[in-house]
Amino acid sequence: MHNAVDHLVEAYGLGSGPWTLTPVTRGALGQIWKLSGHSSTWAVKEMLFGCDERQVQREAALRDASERLGITSPKLLANREGSPVSRLPPRAGGSSVKLYEWIDGTGADPARPEILSWVGRTLALLHVAGAGTSEAPGSWYETCPRKADWEELHRRTDAAGLPWSDALARFAAGPAGELARLVNSADRSALVTSHLDVQPQNVLLGPAGPVLIDWDNAGPTAPERELAWIVFAWSGRNRLNADSARRVVRAYVAAGGPGRIRDLDAFSTLVATSLNYIQVQAEAAVDPAKTVEQREFGKTEVARSLRSLPEPAVLGRLIKELEPEWP
Repeated sequence: MHNAVDHLVEAYGLGSGPWTLTPVTRGALGQIWKLSGHSSTWAVKEMLFGCDERQVQREAALRDASERLGITSPKLLANREGSPVSRLPPRAGGSSVKLYEWIDGTGADPARPEILSWVGRTLALLHVAGAGTSEAPGSWYETCPRKADWEELHRRTDAAGLPWSDALARFAAGPAGELARLVNSADRSALVTSHLDVQPQNVLLGPAGPVLIDWDNAGPTAPERELAWIVFAWSGRNRLNADSARRVVRAYVAAGGPGRIRDLDAFSTLVATSLNYIQVQAEAAVDPAKTVEQREFGKTEVARSLRSLPEPAVLGRLIKELEPEWP
């Protein structure tokens, strides 16, 4: 990417420099770079695993609709050809990139009541803005690895000598099956298009208030499934803070959000994505075609994710805590 500056400046018509490109943070799908010049700063997202332009168009449409409802997010810029995605030349790595408005901000604190209320209201507005989609959720959100898949992964990771290989085997022999029973297809009658990743790390507190970033996953979902996922993420995960969960839900309901968390079925998407993420990162950790950085990221993420999978008992408790909140 360090050879990409001239291409980015030309592709987006950013003007004369000098320009500097510095790495900021790495996520599951991409690397964020800060592109700085004399009078402007941009966020460049390098997509490490390819880029579906149709998906980016969906992201842009939802982001624009949500902006009209008062949800602040970084602007996604089109290049000189009118596309929201640019392709770097081979000499600069050949990656697909997206260019966003740079947002100066700090991480949102899930302990702050006003942030929790903002999350609930924002999710409700997203569900209202995205109502009526005819698209179905992708398999990432409705299916998960089978026992044979976990066993094959253990064989490969064990052969590679990865330190968490035995933990993966224990998981495959027990908890994986229990969690997999919670995964199924959503009711197709009331789907919405939404952000699908409104987690604490994707909310920044900017000078004018909270900003929602990282819209890469935007797509169809059942509203109760995204709501359940987000309530779990913002209320301490397995260290459940029931007051935080209630605050998110109350703001969501007050803003007209259609989702309701009434049974374990609502947590299907949370569980499916948690299991699929472990599988994908474990595969990356032993894939010789991946870069060293991608393999190391996968190793770290599997170890972390195996320790933080949703616990069915906590999900059951969350359902009971929220029963009085539904109209």
